[in-house]
Amino acid sequence: MQSIRKQKQSSKKENLIIWKKPNIIMILADDQGPWAMHCAGTPELYTPNLDRIAEQGMRFDSFFCASPVCSPARASILTGKMPSAHGVQDWLRSGNLDGERFAAQGKENPYFEGYKQERKPISYLEGQPTYTDILAQNGYHCALSGKWHLGNSIEPQQGFQEWYTIGMGGCCYYHPDMVEHGEITVHHGEYVTDLITDRALEYLKELGEGDDPFYLSVHYTAPHSPWEKEHHPAKWIDYYDGCTFPSIPNVPDHPDLRTGAVYGTGKREENLRGYFAAISAMDEQIGRLLDAVEEQGLADNTVILFTADNGMSMGQHGVWGKGNGTFPMNMYDSAVKVPFLISWPGHIPANTVCSEMISACDLLPTILKLTGLSDKQPTGLPGRSFTELLEGRQLEHRDEVVIFDEYGPVRMIRTKEWKYVPMENMSCITSWTIREKKRICTVYRNIKNW
Repeated sequence: MQSIRKQKQSSKKENLIIWKKPNIIMILADDQGPWAMHCAGTPELYTPNLDRIAEQGMRFDSFFCASPVCSPARASILTGKMPSAHGVQDWLRSGNLDGERFAAQGKENPYFEGYKQERKPISYLEGQPTYTDILAQNGYHCALSGKWHLGNSIEPQQGFQEWYTIGMGGCCYYHPDMVEHGEITVHHGEYVTDLITDRALEYLKELGEGDDPFYLSVHYTAPHSPWEKEHHPAKWIDYYDGCTFPSIPNVPDHPDLRTGAVYGTGKREENLRGYFAAISAMDEQIGRLLDAVEEQGLADNTVILFTADNGMSMGQHGVWGKGNGTFPMNMYDSAVKVPFLISWPGHIPANTVCSEMISACDLLPTILKLTGLSDKQPTGLPGRSFTELLEGRQLEHRDEVVIFDEYGPVRMIRTKEWKYVPMENMSCITSWTIREKKRICTVYRNIKNW
């Protein structure tokens, strides 16, 4: 934290012109379905603070990730590129850290066999500009508290000056391996959602007192598994104990399910209880962030975004997982859609819902436009700014909106009414709700041109 003060003092005179640019807080959940908020139509799910962001701003109900799995989706958010362009095409099993250097912490870490898969750290986005790079190059102070999972979790990168993350792509909630100042400490008995928030609040206090605009990423591991009751606060496990989760379909398991039998077993209630508890525990911590923004007098000049890396099926279509919950990978809306909330008092109309289809690849141009940096946008990106929608206007020059998704060999192209999912080299092609030959041909041509 000392480094923040020093950098502020040295840059105070240089940044008098740009200090009024809005601050940005990006809250990113892990594996949260678009349905998984009270305000999104799941009344038994307690999320008063996510609802609070929605009430103060705009909720999008057709916001799509670029890939229904963690690392590719996160890379697409930052770079504005599709996975086939940025090169991260599945979740990263290794390349997060030096397994030999951190062997002791790996033995201490109970998650995913510790660091047995780790060899050497790889910065998978090295050389690729991200919006955080652009913000940092133009006067923003960028800080990360939470999950990274894009390689080399030990060293700050992509414009981030403050860096507090986890060693790999996931962790046991009460045994997180936290990375700080190039070292790893396994925090036994401390809930990772609370730790991420505590550090984010420290950053917020320091950054909010300075003259420079700031960008704060708060990347939770919730509500990713594990979901057993010992992994989450008893307060929230007890809250959902006995809930039948009536909003969630209780249907037979999908024939291609990869995660083990659930239908007709006690796993449905156990999974949903843990998943809902993880979300409510995260929501409680988000409330602390929102309160701090208001108490520090930052609300009027701070854009708050909430979204998830990818969606999640928790029984929808008989699937328990995201895109890789089945094989072949699936492109169900519950996996490719994500929640998206955004608020900025006085700029974004309150308590509004937008049903326009938006892609995660649209985030980079939108954030750059909100911060007055559109002229710094890299060329050749597929996304477009949706700031017009945030102002209550219609998007211009978008005669036909098409959303693309990728996961390994699977592709999805989707309009508002039609979805086409070719699965190359997997002996099947799936088309859902496609009825007109003319439309099929148009979608097919788009796929061929992709």
